[in-house]
Amino acid sequence: MATSLLLLLDDIATVLDDVSVLTKVAAKKTAGVLGDDLALNAQQVTGVRTERELPVVWAVCKGSLVNKAILVPAALAIGTWLPWLVTPLLMVGGAFLCFEGAEKLVHKFLHKKEHEADTARHQKAVADTTVDVVAVEKDKIKGAVRTDFILSAEIIAITLGTVQGQPFTTQLSVLVGIALIMTIGVYGLVAGIVKLDDAGLYLSQRSSAAARALGRGILAAAPWLMKGLSVAGTAAMFLVGGGILVHGVPAFGHAVEDWAKATGGVFGTLGSMGVNAVVGIVAGAVVLAVVELVGKLRGKKAAAH
Repeated sequence: MATSLLLLLDDIATVLDDVSVLTKVAAKKTAGVLGDDLALNAQQVTGVRTERELPVVWAVCKGSLVNKAILVPAALAIGTWLPWLVTPLLMVGGAFLCFEGAEKLVHKFLHKKEHEADTARHQKAVADTTVDVVAVEKDKIKGAVRTDFILSAEIIAITLGTVQGQPFTTQLSVLVGIALIMTIGVYGLVAGIVKLDDAGLYLSQRSSAAARALGRGILAAAPWLMKGLSVAGTAAMFLVGGGILVHGVPAFGHAVEDWAKATGGVFGTLGSMGVNAVVGIVAGAVVLAVVELVGKLRGKKAAAH
């Protein structure tokens, strides 16, 4: 019995070692998506009343955990029985991300008055103490959770590719580990970012001159950081969505990768990102045009009836 127990412990240690190594590999491969996830989710929770910031982040975090509780079993099932379905599903998600990015840009620049009216309504609601803030923020939370689902799907899909061919227990352990690490990491950082202004205010009221100076610096930089994250979040939609679409067409994806490697350095990386961005913008514009056209046709049919 003692020998059997030692063998069992040795097997468990071996599995855990494999899981540790594979989790590190998967984390490196998904690091780029993690950055986009951070930018997108920090952008999604901007414009929230101060006392509601952490509850909103927590609500989105819980939604993210639910997303991953759906995606991990789904990924294992698809990887086992329908491996050919992974790429098409990712491409649908990528096209949706591009569509959301295009819709944001169109709404902001082509429907400027409508966008300004929406912003004014939101600001008024946030400032009004009689308004049910939770209800006002519900759409923002839904949008963030929806975006998180697509980015989480890409993270899980990349991780699944890393652990393909490994024993089921190893696949499960790595997928669950990555899901938890990414969720805690992203939303921990988002919580820190949205509370920067509070930290700056706290430091600016300290007795130390250095602390006060640091606090004033943080307060001055925080609005610019949030604006930058808003821009980065929209750009990330095109970069991530376009990247999924580019790699979904193997010949095109390999051609872009080969060109980037041949060019090398910063220019190769920027060139590859540029291709992803262009593909993302074009795809987003096409999907948005189709959605608008279908909406108009449905409107005409409804009016006719």
